[in-house]
Amino acid sequence: MGNLVKGNIVQSLTLRQLQIFEAVVRLQGYTKAAEALNLSQPTVSMQIKKLCETLGLPLLEQVGRTIHPTAAGRDVYLTAREILGGVVALDDLASEHKGVVRGDLSLAVITSATYFMPHLLGAFVNRHPDLRPRLTITNRAKVLERLKSNQDDLLIMGQVPSEIGVEAYPFIDNEMVVVAPPGHPLLEEKDISLARLAGERFLVREPGSGTRLAVDRMFANQDIAITPFMELGSSEAIKQGVLAGLGISVLSKRNIALELASGHIALLDVEGFPLVRRWYAVHLQGKRLSLAARSFLKFILTEGGDTLSS
Repeated sequence: MGNLVKGNIVQSLTLRQLQIFEAVVRLQGYTKAAEALNLSQPTVSMQIKKLCETLGLPLLEQVGRTIHPTAAGRDVYLTAREILGGVVALDDLASEHKGVVRGDLSLAVITSATYFMPHLLGAFVNRHPDLRPRLTITNRAKVLERLKSNQDDLLIMGQVPSEIGVEAYPFIDNEMVVVAPPGHPLLEEKDISLARLAGERFLVREPGSGTRLAVDRMFANQDIAITPFMELGSSEAIKQGVLAGLGISVLSKRNIALELASGHIALLDVEGFPLVRRWYAVHLQGKRLSLAARSFLKFILTEGGDTLSS
């Protein structure tokens, strides 16, 4: 078989340059690519310049504040993704033959999953110490941004987006309950109606969060609207607000296990609750998962519930 590529390209082009170029195009900017790859922006710019010089082609152009690939750049981007995907597959093949799960594992989770995902990840890493995990915890809006730009291996969320083509795998229950501080007057009542509940001081997540979407939908089904007393940006902030006696709220039961056991937070008996949803592991349709990602997905699907119960 003859040479597949010119010697000049073989000697000059590097996988790192392709990785950087792929990130710049996918994330539409040098700064975001630098942050994703833990590089400085000058390093990213320099490597892109070298790649353009090696190929003798302009690969990127700036339109307004956004970086876009040129016509040649789009072709190079698709080829770069194929090459990088082949390298990942080659690494996976070597790992499988060695019987070792190793390499990078990037996860992004919504803030409500903060209370259990580190435990699952920790149990998995203890089995596979050669892994290099990265866990990003953020709100739903930013998780969806990361999903669209394919920044992570897997994303963990409670509401699967309908506007993006994804594969979604339910792995544990997300039991949502109505909580109040100890001594709240409604603790004496049973089967509280949603209409009665809506008159209380309600602490809610920001618009767009998975919990907010589920709660708003439940009330809307009975033509009831909640007037929030406060909007807070995380489940932890909501929990602290309930502990401080600011109002009542809906939280995932997994997030308040310690507070329930200690009596610092109490459950209200409300019609339609607990509201049982699922936690999902999600990735884009057609995405080829690495061995590390496939192994972690299998782990949470088959052992996630038992791991968290132990």
